[in-house]
Amino acid sequence: MDCVNGKRGLWLVKVPKYITVQWYKSTTADVGKLSISKVVAPLSGSGSESDIRFVLNDCLVQNADDRIPKEHKFVITNNNNAQKLLVYSQNGDKLCLEGTVVERAECRPSNNDKDYMQLKKLAISRASQPLRTVKQLDRVVNTYKPVSDHKNNIEFNNRKKTEGKNMRTDKEKVTEILFKAFEKHQYYAIKDLVGITRQPLAYLKQILKEFCNYNVTNSHKNKWELKPEYRHYKE
Repeated sequence: MDCVNGKRGLWLVKVPKYITVQWYKSTTADVGKLSISKVVAPLSGSGSESDIRFVLNDCLVQNADDRIPKEHKFVITNNNNAQKLLVYSQNGDKLCLEGTVVERAECRPSNNDKDYMQLKKLAISRASQPLRTVKQLDRVVNTYKPVSDHKNNIEFNNRKKTEGKNMRTDKEKVTEILFKAFEKHQYYAIKDLVGITRQPLAYLKQILKEFCNYNVTNSHKNKWELKPEYRHYKE
C-alpha cells in the first residue's frame, strides 16, 4: 500500500443529489468555486469563524434538467477524534492511502433560495404521482393472444371422446377378453387394457378390481396383473 499521502488532512463533504448528478454529467474539471472567509463571532465579539461558500459552475446550472441553486454554504462539523476516517483509492492493483478526514461538512443551499424551494416542490409532486395510470386507447390493440389449452385438459377431452365411443359389453365377454390378454403378457397399463377391451374406463376398473391386483410399489408400478388365484386357469 502506498502511504505517502497518509498524513494529509481531508474534508468529507455531503452534497445534495442534484449536485452529484451535474458533476457526473460535467465534461470539464472545473465544477465550481470555493471561497473561505473569516467572520467575527457575533456573541463574544472576539475570535472568528469560517464562512465557506461554494458556487456551482454556470454551465452546470444551465445544463440541469430543472432549475437548481447556484450558491451553497458549508456547515462544518469537527470530526470526532474517537472516529477516525481514512480515504483510500485504487488504481488497478495498487492501493493508496490518500489521507485522514479532519473536517466534516454538509453542503446546503440557502433556506430562502427560490430555485431550491421550487426544486423541493417538484420532487414532492413527482413522488406523489402514481407509477401506473389509466390511458384511454383510440385504436384497437391486438396484443392478447389465446393461450394453448392445458395439457391435462387435452388428455381429458381425448379420453372422454374415446370412452364415449366405447359401449358397455357383457361382463363375461369382457372377462374372457382380459384373460386372453393376460395369457400373452403378465402386466398391462390401464390405457392398453382400454384399447384391448374397448370398454369405458370406470366400467373396466370395476371388473379389474375383481380379478386383478394394481401394482403401486414394485418394478411394475401402475400396472395391472391377475390375482394369484386366477393365474393358473383352464382355457
